[in-house]
Amino acid sequence: MRALRSSAARAGLAVVAAAALTVSLASSASAATVTRTVTDGGTTYNLSLTAPDSAATTGANITVSGSGYNPAQGIYVGLCAIDGDQGANKPTPCLGGQDETGTTGASYWISNQGGGTVPNSTTFGVNGAFSVTIHVKADLGGGNVCGDTVECAVVTRADHTDSSDRAYDVHAPIVFQ
Repeated sequence: MRALRSSAARAGLAVVAAAALTVSLASSASAATVTRTVTDGGTTYNLSLTAPDSAATTGANITVSGSGYNPAQGIYVGLCAIDGDQGANKPTPCLGGQDETGTTGASYWISNQGGGTVPNSTTFGVNGAFSVTIHVKADLGGGNVCGDTVECAVVTRADHTDSSDRAYDVHAPIVFQ
């Protein structure tokens, strides 16, 4: 009887350990964190962007978070086609285009100079942090399909106040299934 309880206990422990490993692997596989260090105006920023690394081709709402951004420089968060390394080329086109009305939910504007006053916008939190939900899907429009005709990533990039500034570009690659 004692041997039976011991075997049952070991089997139960093995199941719990396997389940914990599975949860751990699923968690780490379902989100990716990308970091980038930039110096802008003599200040160093340690940018961190976390986003899911996969989504349904037909569309999904995803949560994107970041920290270490410069609160004096607004950013856009969205799904865009990328060409080259972070900071090399402006990520474009982006899902939803310039969604000033907030109707697509495909992008978010984070800015301490006006964020929170229009749909799909907010201000930075402590230490340049943010957490937003955007809607992504594989078809960006205009024949641009993620994983088919273009490579895509969830990105941050400088907002309209300095759209040519590549310092705040961070790309978190995403695969559509």
